[in-house]
Amino acid sequence: MAGATSSTVRLPAKVAIFCDVTEQARGLGTAPLGSSEDGPLWWGPQDHAVAVETVLAAVDAGAAFIDTAPFYGWGRAERVVAEALARTSHRPPVYTKCGTIRHGDSWLDDSSPTAIRADVLASLDRLGLDRLDVVQVHDPDPTTPIEVTWEALMKLVDDGLIGGAGLSNHDPDLMTRALSVGPVAVVQHQYSLLHRTPEGDGTVAWCHDHSVAFLAWSPLASGFLASGFGINQLHPKDLRRQLPWASTAAGMTQQVTAWADTIAARLGVARQDVAVSWLEDQGALPIIGARSPAEAQLIGQPHIDLTEADLDSLPESAEQS
Repeated sequence: MAGATSSTVRLPAKVAIFCDVTEQARGLGTAPLGSSEDGPLWWGPQDHAVAVETVLAAVDAGAAFIDTAPFYGWGRAERVVAEALARTSHRPPVYTKCGTIRHGDSWLDDSSPTAIRADVLASLDRLGLDRLDVVQVHDPDPTTPIEVTWEALMKLVDDGLIGGAGLSNHDPDLMTRALSVGPVAVVQHQYSLLHRTPEGDGTVAWCHDHSVAFLAWSPLASGFLASGFGINQLHPKDLRRQLPWASTAAGMTQQVTAWADTIAARLGVARQDVAVSWLEDQGALPIIGARSPAEAQLIGQPHIDLTEADLDSLPESAEQS
């Protein structure tokens, strides 16, 4: 990676409790590894053996944590993680989720205490663990007050079944209400050069103000910010064909990827190195989704320093994403 320079990215002190690091921390995202044609998410065919090797490659690359969820293939991703971790002596912290449950051919959000406990026990069984490092409420449940959910999660902490609780895709008001009941270990939202909503809705500021780690899902915009990505390479039913970056926001996508490619060419790195380093400069911990051992190598690549000129030349369209 000629031209790349490694720098220290400082993280909130609380991250050290759950990631065992205080500097650069990239995690593995397993949503693509749980890809299944019968739902709920379909990224095209995913070979099981390759999926297991991808987790092992991420661990070898220094993954600070593994992020998974029952929703990812209705347990398939968790089982892949379990199979991989059984083959290695090193186990990064495992973060999973709860509260999104199967409902016929679809799903619904249920963060009631009964559903939360059932989710946690099922994840412990699939992952082959006695304790989950962090459990995140996957999405807001409009029928269960967050305070009730958080009391249930704090009870699971007291019982020793989980190390901490986090919130995925919840707004700052809900995060504040949860915090009034007990600690919030991590917050997770979609965040990338092509999706900067957390900057405008107060989520980034909330995490900074409360020293809570911000986990960024889809830091590469589901692949659109990766070198060599092409929509025509995807399976006809691949969910990414329906994303806005392939249609209504295609113009912004072209502008931002051109910006990243210019910097990458100057530094001798890949587009994804630029995208992830930019995100780390915002104080976020990227969840690197990978479907192969080669893609998992991004976890171990060094942070690169973007100049003021680089940042000044970022297309204005990205600021409204």
